[in-house]
Amino acid sequence: MTGAAAGSAVAIGVFDGVHLGHRAILERVVARARSRPGRCVVISFDPHPDVVLARGEFRSPPPLTPLGEKRERLAALGVDEFQVVPFTRELAALTPEEFVDRHVVRPLAPFAVVVGEGFALGRGRSGTVERLREIGAGRGFELEAVPLVVVDGAPVSSTRIRALLAAGKVAETRRLLGRRYGLSATVVTGNGRGRQLGYPTANLRLHEERQLPADGIYAVLASVSGEGGGRPAAMSIGMRPTFDGQVRTLEVHLLDWSGDLVGRELDVEFVAWLRPELRFESAEALVAAMDRDVAETRRLLAGAATGPG
Repeated sequence: MTGAAAGSAVAIGVFDGVHLGHRAILERVVARARSRPGRCVVISFDPHPDVVLARGEFRSPPPLTPLGEKRERLAALGVDEFQVVPFTRELAALTPEEFVDRHVVRPLAPFAVVVGEGFALGRGRSGTVERLREIGAGRGFELEAVPLVVVDGAPVSSTRIRALLAAGKVAETRRLLGRRYGLSATVVTGNGRGRQLGYPTANLRLHEERQLPADGIYAVLASVSGEGGGRPAAMSIGMRPTFDGQVRTLEVHLLDWSGDLVGRELDVEFVAWLRPELRFESAEALVAAMDRDVAETRRLLAGAATGPG
């Protein structure tokens, strides 16, 4: 017996980043679903609860994993259904019992609900693990709390990953994500300045808003749609201070590549930080720096895997 008749194993959380801590929860809920068997359902929220509940001028940073990417990553882990609940102040004001009954028990008939050990929901975050376990006992499901995943002596968290990205430490994020941090974008027409300097670049427009690493120059792997494999590339994120310095741009120079990329899709994985973005006194000085950037990119990526990070 499968599907609704068998009930569901349900995970609840924001899961921004789908990092190693999240994966521990998601792998556990998939295993619970397959043990019955039953459906594996993940409930998430949009916008982020911090945005809705914040006071004053607080603005939540862009997501680490936009909804489209999150959906794909959850499906790859074996999740059958991904539900996004609109997060509002009215939702936040529900008692834990009201939330569970409206969004979990009635529609999903769970036999197991899996969360992280620090999880809480409902009015005043009163729906702690202990209270949800009590609610579950009266409604026919078991509440399982998955311990935090600790790396280098500290719990893995989205906040920790954001701090590393803000410092340009993209190599370190791989240890917390279990993969390289990356982005997907469409190549759009630029002003051709890179080609004039001898380093043609693909100008990128993001598919969905997401957290970017600090402005600077990076060694990356770039996968062109239809080409397969990651190609060594150097990427610039920033304001191009040597020239206009007005608009933040994302530009990628694919090593040993020729051809028109405009309109193509590009997946970028960040491998290493090279240097901060700098203002040069002349185009010649900039080209000399780009020569060094490309040489360092070749060195760093000489043995890099071309598959998923």
